Amino acid sequence: MKTMFAALGLICITSLALPGLAQAQTQSCAVQATEKKLAGAAKTSFLTKCEKDAGAACDKQAAEKKLNGAAKTSFTGKCVRDAVGA
Repeated sequence: MKTMFAALGLICITSLALPGLAQAQTQSCAVQATEKKLAGAAKTSFLTKCEKDAGAACDKQAAEKKLNGAAKTSFTGKCVRDAVGA
Protein backbone atom coordinates (compact mmCIF):
# COMPACT_ATOMS: atom_id res chain seq x y z
CA MET A 1 0.00 0.00 0.00
CA LYS A 2 2.82 2.38 0.87
CA THR A 3 4.59 1.73 -2.45
CA MET A 4 1.35 2.35 -4.32
CA PHE A 5 1.04 5.81 -2.75
CA ALA A 6 4.71 6.51 -3.46
CA ALA A 7 4.25 5.53 -7.10
CA LEU A 8 1.10 7.63 -7.36
CA GLY A 9 2.93 10.61 -5.89
CA LEU A 10 5.79 10.17 -8.34
CA ILE A 11 3.35 10.05 -11.24
CA CYS A 12 1.65 13.25 -10.06
CA ILE A 13 4.94 15.10 -9.66
CA THR A 14 6.17 13.91 -13.06
CA SER A 15 2.96 14.93 -14.82
CA LEU A 16 3.22 18.43 -13.32
CA ALA A 17 6.88 18.83 -14.28
CA LEU A 18 6.75 17.55 -17.88
CA PRO A 19 4.72 20.39 -19.43
CA GLY A 20 7.18 22.92 -18.05
CA LEU A 21 10.12 20.94 -19.40
CA ALA A 22 8.55 20.69 -22.84
CA GLN A 23 7.85 24.41 -22.88
CA ALA A 24 11.39 25.25 -21.80
CA GLN A 25 12.80 23.15 -24.63
CA THR A 26 10.66 24.89 -27.26
CA GLN A 27 12.56 27.83 -28.66
CA SER A 28 11.10 30.81 -30.44
CA CYS A 29 11.52 31.13 -34.19
CA ALA A 30 13.88 34.08 -33.71
CA VAL A 31 16.13 32.07 -31.38
CA GLN A 32 16.18 29.15 -33.81
CA ALA A 33 17.10 31.46 -36.70
CA THR A 34 19.94 32.95 -34.66
CA GLU A 35 21.24 29.51 -33.68
CA LYS A 36 21.17 28.44 -37.32
CA LYS A 37 23.05 31.66 -38.18
CA LEU A 38 20.49 32.60 -40.82
CA ALA A 39 20.57 36.03 -42.43
CA GLY A 40 18.87 37.89 -45.25
CA ALA A 41 16.41 36.02 -47.44
CA ALA A 42 17.07 32.69 -45.71
CA LYS A 43 16.16 34.18 -42.34
CA THR A 44 13.05 35.87 -43.74
CA SER A 45 11.91 32.63 -45.39
CA PHE A 46 12.55 30.63 -42.21
CA LEU A 47 10.68 33.13 -40.02
CA THR A 48 7.73 33.24 -42.44
CA LYS A 49 7.41 29.45 -42.46
CA CYS A 50 7.90 29.26 -38.71
CA GLU A 51 5.17 31.87 -38.14
CA LYS A 52 2.79 29.99 -40.45
CA ASP A 53 3.48 26.72 -38.63
CA ALA A 54 2.99 28.43 -35.26
CA GLY A 55 -0.32 29.88 -36.47
CA ALA A 56 -1.56 26.43 -37.42
CA ALA A 57 -0.45 24.95 -34.09
CA CYS A 58 -2.05 27.80 -32.16
CA ASP A 59 -5.31 27.45 -34.11
CA LYS A 60 -5.33 23.76 -33.21
CA GLN A 61 -4.78 24.57 -29.52
CA ALA A 62 -7.61 27.14 -29.65
CA ALA A 63 -9.91 24.53 -31.18
CA GLU A 64 -8.97 22.02 -28.47
CA LYS A 65 -9.83 24.65 -25.86
CA LYS A 66 -13.09 25.35 -27.74
CA LEU A 67 -12.36 29.06 -28.03
CA ASN A 68 -14.37 31.26 -30.39
CA GLY A 69 -14.57 34.92 -31.37
CA ALA A 70 -12.46 37.42 -29.48
CA ALA A 71 -11.13 34.80 -27.06
CA LYS A 72 -9.80 32.73 -29.96
CA THR A 73 -8.30 35.79 -31.67
CA SER A 74 -6.61 36.93 -28.47
CA PHE A 75 -5.31 33.46 -27.61
CA THR A 76 -4.03 32.79 -31.13
CA GLY A 77 -2.34 36.19 -31.39
CA LYS A 78 -0.48 35.77 -28.11
CA CYS A 79 0.39 32.18 -28.90
CA VAL A 80 1.91 33.14 -32.28
CA ARG A 81 3.79 36.13 -30.79
CA ASP A 82 5.26 33.86 -28.12
CA ALA A 83 6.24 31.24 -30.70
CA VAL A 84 7.82 33.71 -33.11
CA GLY A 85 9.69 35.73 -30.49
CA ALA A 86 11.41 39.03 -31.10
